[in-house]
Amino acid sequence: MRPRSCFVRSSLLLCSTLVFSGTVARAEAPAGPQAPPAPQAEPAVEPPSAPQVEPAPSAPAIAEPAQPAPVPAAPPATPPLGPTRPKIDVYVTAYGELQFAYFNYGLDQNRAGGAQRDSRIEFDTNRFVIEVKGGLPDYGLEAEVEVEFEHGGTGSAMELEYEEFGEFDQELDKGGEILVEEMFLSKKLGANAALAVGRFYVAVGTLSEFSRPTDYLGTNRDEAETSIIPNTWDEMGVRLRYKFPWGLRLTGQLVNGLDSTGFSSQLWSAGGHQRRFEVQRATDMALVVRADVTHFDGFTFGVSAYHGDTTRNRPKADLVKSCEEANPREVAPCGYVSAPLTLLDAHLSVRKGPWSAKALVMYGHLKNAELVSQRNARLSNLLGVIRTPVSDNALAVWGELGYDIASVVGLSDSHHLFPFVRYDYADTQFKPREELYDNPRFRRSVYTVGLSYNLMNVAFAKLDFGHRRLGSSAFRPENTLRFATGFNY
Repeated sequence: MRPRSCFVRSSLLLCSTLVFSGTVARAEAPAGPQAPPAPQAEPAVEPPSAPQVEPAPSAPAIAEPAQPAPVPAAPPATPPLGPTRPKIDVYVTAYGELQFAYFNYGLDQNRAGGAQRDSRIEFDTNRFVIEVKGGLPDYGLEAEVEVEFEHGGTGSAMELEYEEFGEFDQELDKGGEILVEEMFLSKKLGANAALAVGRFYVAVGTLSEFSRPTDYLGTNRDEAETSIIPNTWDEMGVRLRYKFPWGLRLTGQLVNGLDSTGFSSQLWSAGGHQRRFEVQRATDMALVVRADVTHFDGFTFGVSAYHGDTTRNRPKADLVKSCEEANPREVAPCGYVSAPLTLLDAHLSVRKGPWSAKALVMYGHLKNAELVSQRNARLSNLLGVIRTPVSDNALAVWGELGYDIASVVGLSDSHHLFPFVRYDYADTQFKPREELYDNPRFRRSVYTVGLSYNLMNVAFAKLDFGHRRLGSSAFRPENTLRFATGFNY
């Protein structure tokens, strides 16, 4: 019986020791009677001081190495050469426009009774425009470039060749043009102001703000505005904008002036845009001021003014004052004839709920228009200008009104369908001087009705019918049916 009692006593002592140390899971004592080595374990638990063994207090010290050892810091990376490249934001937008048109009149509108009756169709790759913006937001800088491809072709350039007795030499490629309409660098001045330097749109009229095909309802830009000033008029200079928090936007520009050799009876100052030569003359500068009220949601209305001389931007110094004892070493020893151009307009744009509307009234005045006309009549044929008398004054009025019926016909909010009406009036010989015959041919009224559709302002299609009447019933009316389609993103 001693072996069994010894085994029991040894087992009890071993269990008590394991429980005391908290490591029961590590016990390897046999559970059955075949444990002869048990008597050898007795000396390990025999001492009465076994319960006072000190491992328990040191248990936290044993667990301490389980905590992760601190990782030594990585050596600092080699600093890059030069400053860190700042964040750059880049945006690309574009729009394209195709047009198909039917005309019931001939091309020659200068006949006694107006254009002859005709039936002709024209297809046109009207324009493709791509715009790229890149900015450094951390520095408040932004660059913008806009390039327009008109009628799918390249353009022409003209040079003044003094070695060929001062004649004009013009090099022609294919029909159409490639134009850099905008290229400027803008810098924010605080939260509400921005200063730009480069080529940008002149802040006159409605087309400086609404030139994309989804901005207006007709197949073409308004005829009234483009009859007296350049279409999407852009020049080089300096621009300052300021936006008041309560809804007023002010724009001031100092740009190169127009060239009065391009002024005419039919297009007034529109032909004065300096596109015939490789560089723009800026001896005569122009000042532009514009104010737009944007406080009311969906409504924008305002006024603009333009004033600048046009004499010293002519290709040749041919509009100068005559005087005695002129110094032959000077180009204009007695000075130039002053021919400043002044433009004033009031404009409105509405996009509220299903309604869409735009309107403009523009008045223009040219000082010394008679002297400009006399000199233009003697210009070279190779210059490519019309050389007809230019009026002292011009007037343009236009407006369009449309209502979105997409929801009425069951289309979703992604679709917009505008039946619309438009009226254009242009008089490029408005109240001329007494010496100039007030030709009714240059008073034009155009009545247009149509339908304009666009999908999320990305894809569009337009169909309209225009009826043009000249200033006298002696001239035959002209009808046009147009369809335009394209994209905008």
